[in-house]
Amino acid sequence: MMGRGEKKQHIAVIGAGVVGVCCALYLLRDGHRVTLVDRQEPGEGASFGNGSVLTEDSVLPVAMPGILRRVPGMLLDPLGPLAVRWSYLPKIAPWLLRFIAASRPEKVEEISISLAALLKGAIDSYKPLLELAGEPEMLRRTGWVAPYETDAGFQRFAPSLEILRRRGVRFDVLSAEELRQLEPALAPIFSRAIYYPDVAYAMNNFRLVQILAAAFTREGGELRQSEATGFDLGPEGPRALRTSDGDLPFDRVVVAAGAWSKVLTQPLGATPPLDTERGYHLTIPNPGTMPRMPVYSTETGMVTTPIETGLRVAGTVELGGLNAEPNWERAEVLRKRTKQWYPALSDAGATQWMGFRPSMPDSLPVIGASPLFGNAYFAVGHGHVGLTLGAKTGRLIADLVAGRDPGIDMRPYRVDRF
Repeated sequence: MMGRGEKKQHIAVIGAGVVGVCCALYLLRDGHRVTLVDRQEPGEGASFGNGSVLTEDSVLPVAMPGILRRVPGMLLDPLGPLAVRWSYLPKIAPWLLRFIAASRPEKVEEISISLAALLKGAIDSYKPLLELAGEPEMLRRTGWVAPYETDAGFQRFAPSLEILRRRGVRFDVLSAEELRQLEPALAPIFSRAIYYPDVAYAMNNFRLVQILAAAFTREGGELRQSEATGFDLGPEGPRALRTSDGDLPFDRVVVAAGAWSKVLTQPLGATPPLDTERGYHLTIPNPGTMPRMPVYSTETGMVTTPIETGLRVAGTVELGGLNAEPNWERAEVLRKRTKQWYPALSDAGATQWMGFRPSMPDSLPVIGASPLFGNAYFAVGHGHVGLTLGAKTGRLIADLVAGRDPGIDMRPYRVDRF
């Protein structure tokens, strides 16, 4: 909360996904007047369709050593776990070069350390927000399990386990029988598994954002559904947001517009190498069988999560930009694989979805102030850990606005690190 001598300010937050809503709520808790702006309703972007998992153990970047050897496969297999659309290759090429550079062993270690620092305490950062929303039980701490269909797949992951050990991640390696005891709904096709106890999931990732947004407005925040198009820039920085409904004056601004953030960061003095990973999901309303906890495969990039609306199946990465039509065959791959995992599954009534993960090539989000203007802040590029880091990012942004010590070194997440 604000101290006695601090000035209450009007802060505009652009983007009503989980990151933007959490930034708005933490700033509101500090006593500021906050306006949250989005062209969609809260949570209708990438926050609508993720795997609903919160894991502080996600300390491995997407680009790992050996990724360069996988690039031809990314181009040749449009249904693979990591695929690049040929038509988008010229535009994504600079991002891919940075992505490959981030896979050097020494760089992976550095990124992993920065991810671990950022992820620490991320789940608990939701606690005051969910209490404010009246839904303290929205997050379930069950852990998650990663099964392996082949010994070769497990062995390929072995170097990553060493990184996890160095970061202090807790896990247990399970035999096939131990996995069967833990997750009896799974087919007996897995040779072993890894159980990670320090993982949670949201009972409904979309409703999570909705209830937080409702708490924001109930506590006095303003929610404006309009499209942010630019800024009115004065001699000392931005002073108003241009929107489809007119100008919105502010004292400070936070850009948290997900995959659409780049056009808004540029006039504020930053051009981060932000691009989008197109993620697909299925929601199966009456599956007839459910896992006890999220189940995630490092071999296929797929996760299944037992949420309150059914079985959520999500995963894989497609690099194809914001404008190309969805490749629904990728969703069908998820469906077929899920039926292999769960023999008793009924997929009747399954719905499919595609959304855009805002991603940086080094798997580290941008969290911090504009290098040009002292009243502008960025909270973008969270990739696969947007849900996990929503509340932690909100707390960090509020600390930076208030001039408080955020408790971690923020330099790895600065916008101009490239």
